[in-house]
Amino acid sequence: MTNRVRKAVFPVAGLGTRLLPATKAIPKELLTVVDRPLIQYAVDEAREAGIEQLIFVTGRGKSALVDYFDAAFELETTMREKGKSLDPLEPSRVHFGELVSVRQQQPLGLGHAVWCAREVVGNEPFAVLLPDDLMSGTPGALKQMVEAWEKVGGNMLATEEVPQDRTGSYGVITPGKTDGAVTEVLGLVEKPKPEEAPSNLAVIGRYILQPDVMRILDRGDVGAGGEIQLTDAMAQLIGKQPFHAIKVDAVRHDCGDKAGYVIANLALALERDDISPKIREYLDRA
Repeated sequence: MTNRVRKAVFPVAGLGTRLLPATKAIPKELLTVVDRPLIQYAVDEAREAGIEQLIFVTGRGKSALVDYFDAAFELETTMREKGKSLDPLEPSRVHFGELVSVRQQQPLGLGHAVWCAREVVGNEPFAVLLPDDLMSGTPGALKQMVEAWEKVGGNMLATEEVPQDRTGSYGVITPGKTDGAVTEVLGLVEKPKPEEAPSNLAVIGRYILQPDVMRILDRGDVGAGGEIQLTDAMAQLIGKQPFHAIKVDAVRHDCGDKAGYVIANLALALERDDISPKIREYLDRA
């Protein structure tokens, strides 16, 4: 088993029903924030953290996600002929063997989606990134996690504090000892009622996990919502392996939600020197 995190799983088979009707024809992960799709932000974050292999867990109608990272010969030829730089396309290119795609034939939950990547993950620790959660920060959220994980090992979750009345929308940890931004995880529960939540530290869409979680997911145990929950499988590793959570220094935008998606576009546009003046001028007039 390697002591590095080299592989990352991207569960991208979801239907994106919260963003209909746009997602009727476009995978939600290809919806753009400013000028690049959500999946590109997640892949950029993974590469920054040292990830060498990108594992996409796709579903029916999601082939465009893989095509996006393919060579675009007609486009590139036309741009060259017109003397245009190909630099804007560089992030969307992958090296041979960098991207692997596996299929989730049925929407049976996040745990099931991660399990579909088991043969590619093999016997290595691996990261999981949910592109819906766009994380804005420098360094990136996953790089912060990898640096912390290299000190403590085991399993690590990204968390953020949420209002108590919203715990029912998240996996929530039972916290133990805290060292800076890193907290020991003593327990984990999926979508608890606010009055039953062990804390307000909610798990967000970044994980570093040991391959042992795949053996637990093999059982196909069904949890909340009638789905195979990743949270339930992770909870069974607590006490058997090191398990920590980290409050990453990054702003999370929930781009699976219409309001969150619009806010993400606005927030990231305001960080761009080339377009922020026009955005600020509009906001001043609004």
